[in-house]
Amino acid sequence: MGWLTASTILIIGLIALTLGGDWLVRAASRISQALGVPPLVIGLTVVAFGTSAPEFGVSLNSAWRGDTELALGNVLGSNIFNVLFILGISALITPLTVAHQLIRIDVPLMIFATALTLYLGWDGNLNTMDGAILFGSLLAYLIWLAIDQIRSGGRSRNDYESELPENETELTLKGIAIQLGLGLLGLLALAVGASFFVEGAVAIARLLQIDELVIGLTIVAVGTSLPEIATSVMASIRGERDMAVGNVVGSNLFNILGVLGLTSMVASGGVPVSEVAKTMDFPVALLVAIACFPIFFSWRKVFRWEGALFLGYYFAYITHLILNAQDHHATDNIRYIILWFALPITVVLLGWESLYSAIRRSNTDPAATPELSEIDKENPETATDPHSD
Repeated sequence: MGWLTASTILIIGLIALTLGGDWLVRAASRISQALGVPPLVIGLTVVAFGTSAPEFGVSLNSAWRGDTELALGNVLGSNIFNVLFILGISALITPLTVAHQLIRIDVPLMIFATALTLYLGWDGNLNTMDGAILFGSLLAYLIWLAIDQIRSGGRSRNDYESELPENETELTLKGIAIQLGLGLLGLLALAVGASFFVEGAVAIARLLQIDELVIGLTIVAVGTSLPEIATSVMASIRGERDMAVGNVVGSNLFNILGVLGLTSMVASGGVPVSEVAKTMDFPVALLVAIACFPIFFSWRKVFRWEGALFLGYYFAYITHLILNAQDHHATDNIRYIILWFALPITVVLLGWESLYSAIRRSNTDPAATPELSEIDKENPETATDPHSD
């Protein structure tokens, strides 16, 4: 397969993935909203699953083709891209608010899921049993989330009347049929797009003589994360800033537990985990997940400077991937700086900021001063960085 053919197939697949993800998310979100499901829960489940559908399609297709390194690179690359790039861009547009549930449950679960996967794959392979453990963890999380919503009573549909288009405030049979049809069309586009995208990516990898893990960590990861980019950026622009963060966290959970878990179950011989993945890509994904906790906990916001910090780390990580693919002599030095200096120091500093914010909140009368995130939800234009004083 030549360059022109491979590039054309890749672009067609990318367009189909983007359209399919958008149609699926739009249909699922409208039905869920009409039923009165809170935005955070939509972001953690319906939207996260929908925007992770390209990862599902690409990884499963790769497993069936035998390109399992591409599947692993797709998941790790997407999770790193989701946090560092998508949250970074979204926070630069407007500071993001963080719901308490994310700090209490979902971010710790994301950290645990990443660490568990690294532990299971430390022997060099994610086998069928490992995949079952991961996928079973996802099912347990979804069951818990459903039970928690039932116990809390959810959010009444009346709270959504102002958020829905005028012609969708009533959930009619015709409206359900239209949205279900749009969702099925999105699934079909995702299936076709995944097949084309994987075929084009693998062909380009072979033409460039680049390891498929690297292609999965870069081209495929960015391509399959386009729905997350569109969803989170549009959510931040429209003021649904808790959905923007929930989408990223939920997508990462679905990727690591659902996509990688199911791929490990269906792939013949499991999913191999290379030394590079164990010593660089998995640790970066884990440290990035850990960094989310102090950032989210301190002031329960993601400020613009923190978004810029995320973006800076993503470009440093991509630089390492490019140099590593070229066997550049500086690769080991960059890996050492990122893993053992820059990221750990950042996590420690963010941890100190979290402690400071907790002490400051404990010394403030909550009755007199609402939490910062609540103030910013009501008055987005007043969102400011506490370090700007």
